[in-house]
Amino acid sequence: MVEGPASGLGMGHSHFPPIEDYAFLSDCETTTLIAPDGAVEWLCLPRMDSPSVFGAVLDRDAGRFRIGPAGVDVPAARRYLPGTMVVETSWWTPGGGWLVVADALLIGPWHHEDERSMTHRRAPTDYDAAHVLLRMVRCVNGQVQVDMDCTPAFDYGRLAPRWSYTGNGYHDAIAEPAGDGPRLHLTTDLNIGFEGPTATARTLLKEGQRRFIALSWSTHAPPTTMKEAVRRLSWTCHHWQHWLDRGTFPDHRWRGHLQRSALTLKGLSFAPSGAIVAAATTSLPESPGGERNWDYRYTWIRDTAKTLWAFNSLSFDWEANDFFRFVADVAEAEQGDLQLMYGVDGERELTETTLDHLSGYEGARPVRIGNGAYNQRQHDVWGAIVRAVDLHTGPHHRVNDRLWRIVQTQVEHALEHWREPDQGIWEVRSGPQHFTFSKVACWVAADAGARIAAVRGEDTLAGRWRAAADEIRADVLANAVDERGVFTQHYHNKALDASVLLIPLLGFLPPSDGRVRNTVLAIADELTEEDMVLRYRVDETEDGLSGAEGTFTICSFWLVSALVEIGELSRAKTLCGKLLSAASSLGLYAEEIDPHSGRHLGNFPQAFTHLALINAVTAVIKAERAMVGNHVVP
Repeated sequence: MVEGPASGLGMGHSHFPPIEDYAFLSDCETTTLIAPDGAVEWLCLPRMDSPSVFGAVLDRDAGRFRIGPAGVDVPAARRYLPGTMVVETSWWTPGGGWLVVADALLIGPWHHEDERSMTHRRAPTDYDAAHVLLRMVRCVNGQVQVDMDCTPAFDYGRLAPRWSYTGNGYHDAIAEPAGDGPRLHLTTDLNIGFEGPTATARTLLKEGQRRFIALSWSTHAPPTTMKEAVRRLSWTCHHWQHWLDRGTFPDHRWRGHLQRSALTLKGLSFAPSGAIVAAATTSLPESPGGERNWDYRYTWIRDTAKTLWAFNSLSFDWEANDFFRFVADVAEAEQGDLQLMYGVDGERELTETTLDHLSGYEGARPVRIGNGAYNQRQHDVWGAIVRAVDLHTGPHHRVNDRLWRIVQTQVEHALEHWREPDQGIWEVRSGPQHFTFSKVACWVAADAGARIAAVRGEDTLAGRWRAAADEIRADVLANAVDERGVFTQHYHNKALDASVLLIPLLGFLPPSDGRVRNTVLAIADELTEEDMVLRYRVDETEDGLSGAEGTFTICSFWLVSALVEIGELSRAKTLCGKLLSAASSLGLYAEEIDPHSGRHLGNFPQAFTHLALINAVTAVIKAERAMVGNHVVP
C-alpha cells in the first residue's frame, strides 16, 4: 500500500485536454468530467465536494479511468443522447472499426431492499442517484481492440489503491485506499487484471458485440449483466428526458441552448439538500498557468434570485422550490448574518487550503480546496435573499410568518451596513471599497422589502424601508456616476465594472434613464475584447492578485440582457449569437473565454454562465416576439 502522494502511477497522457473538451455527467449527488479520449478525469466521492478519486484534470498522476480503442485517442464525434445527461463518444479506427462508448451516472430505479441503506434526509424516490458510473462499449462496424485502464488515486491523488477480487471470477474487483475513503467496486463482463495501481482489461470486439463496465461506491447493487446494464441505462435516459419534458421551452432556434443549460443546472444541484454548486470543479485556472484558481463546489447566496428566475421561467417549479427552501433554511439559521457561500448541505466553514502535491491544470498553481472568501463581508447577500422571497411569492408578494421574519432580518441588516465598504461581488482579496453594485444590492433589499411589507399591512415599516431605498439610491447617484454619466466600479475610482450592467435588470433605474444607457454602451464599447465583456480591467483595479484573466461569459450574457433593456435588440441578438457559438461542442461553458482563441478558462461547467444564458436568451426571444407582434422588424 502506498500512502502519501500517489505519484509515479505511470498513466502517460501528459497533455491536458482543453477545458471545454470535457463532457459533464451528474446524478445530482456527484459529478464527473470525461476527456475526449474516453478517460474519466474528475470524480469526487461520495459528494460533488468530496475528495477526488479520479483527479487527472488537476495532475496527470491523480487518477484516471479510460475506456476506448487501443492507440486511438481523438474521437470522431461526441454528443449527449438527446434530452439526457448521457454522453456518447465515437471513434473510427485505422482498420475500419467503429466503436461507441456511452457513459452515464445512473439514476435509480430502486429495489425494495435499497431503501434501508439510504442516508438522505428525505425518502428515496425512483429518481435518486444509484451511485454507479456505467460505461457501455459497442462495436458498430468492423472490429476494434478495446482497452480499459482504471487507476484510482484517492484523496486528491494522495493515496494509491489496493486492488483485490471479490470472488466472482475475474469480473468483480474492489479498490480500497489506505485509511478512510470510499471503496470502489468494479463490475464488468470483461476479464479484469491488475498491474500495480491499475485494473486493466483488453478485448477484441467485433461488429455487433457489446461490453459493460460499472464502477460503484455504495451498498446499492451495480448492474451485473448486459441485460441489466441496458435496462438501467435506458431508465437513466428516460429519467432525464422526462425531467426535461416538464419544462417549457420556446419554439426557437436557440431552444437547444436553453435545454442544455437547464440540464446542466439540474446536474449541478445536490438533490439531498436542494443546493446548487457554482461549478463541478476546483482550481481550473482563470488565467493560464496563473494563481486565480478557486474551489467552486459550493452554493453562492447572491445567485439565489437568478437561479429562481431561471428555473421558474422554464417552468421547473420543483427545482426552484427546492433551492429556495435550502436558502431559506440557511437564512433562518443564520438570523441575518449571512455568509456569501455555503457547502452543499449548508456547511458554514469552508476553510481554504492548498494541495501542493498536485501540479495543477497545465501547471496552474496553487490547487485550492475550500474557499477563503466564505468569511468575507459582502453586502449583496441581503438583497439576494429578499429579492428571492419577492420572486418566490409572485406578484401578490404575500409571505408567511416564517418568510416575513427572514425578510425583516435581511432588510434590517442591509440598512445597518449599507454605508460600510465591502469586498464586492468579485470577492477581491485587496481592501474593502464602496462598491457600486453592493450599494445597489442593499437598495434591492429595501425596495423589495417595502413591497412585501406593504402587502402585509406593515405600512410604517414599508414607509421606512422605502425612504431608506430612496436614500441609498440618492447616495449611489451622487457618488458612483462619473462626468460622462456612467456608473463606476466603486465610489473612489472611475473604472468600469460589468456588475453595474445589473442596474437596469434589477430595476434600480429605468432603462430609459440616460445614465443607464450611457453605462451599458460604455461597457459594450470599452470593457470588451472581441465584443466579450471583462468583469473589470485588472490594470485599473487592485484585486490583490497577479496575472490577467479572460472575458467573463456571465458578464457578456448580462450585456445581452442590458442591451435588450435599452432597446438595442439588433446588437443584443448579434452578441448573443456569438456567445452561443462559443459554447463547447457539447453546449457547455466554463467561467471565462479567451476572446482571441475561443479557449475556455476557469471552473467547468459554470452554473453562473448557464443562468445568465437562460436569462439573456429568454430576454432576446421575448423582445423579438414583442416586435413581431407590433409589426416592427428588428
